[in-house]
Amino acid sequence: MPGLLIIAHAPLASSLKAVAEHAFPDCARQLLALDVPAHLPVEEIEAQARVMLEQVRSPEALILTDVFGATPCNVAQRLADGAQVKVVAGVNVPMLWRTLCYVGDSLDALVARAIAGATQGVMQVATSRPQNQTLKARGSDQGDHQDQ
Repeated sequence: MPGLLIIAHAPLASSLKAVAEHAFPDCARQLLALDVPAHLPVEEIEAQARVMLEQVRSPEALILTDVFGATPCNVAQRLADGAQVKVVAGVNVPMLWRTLCYVGDSLDALVARAIAGATQGVMQVATSRPQNQTLKARGSDQGDHQDQ
């Protein structure tokens, strides 16, 4: 069962961990989060991330990060070996929840589920009609003349 580590800009990582603990309290125990503040040197962030990664590895781990090319992702890439530690960028709540639901899967399957959860969780939502307003009956044109 792969361990999970979120590395993201502060306070996103800890906020996502709190969301995970709220929805999946049992699964969230194998999840650690590293918030990356703007002022911390990259070497310190990497050192903290290495310690946390060793805490969650079993021996595999999946690192979820927020933005490809930003400091959290760059640190995560330094930790990944492509075999036992993999990185997925673009973390969001659907990705995290899907990952937690299938945390017993292999690392490769978990990566695929994480990406599917993220992409399937993004959609345009139809707007609903305004609250507390009734719709006009559409059978007669008489009532519509005064609206024109």
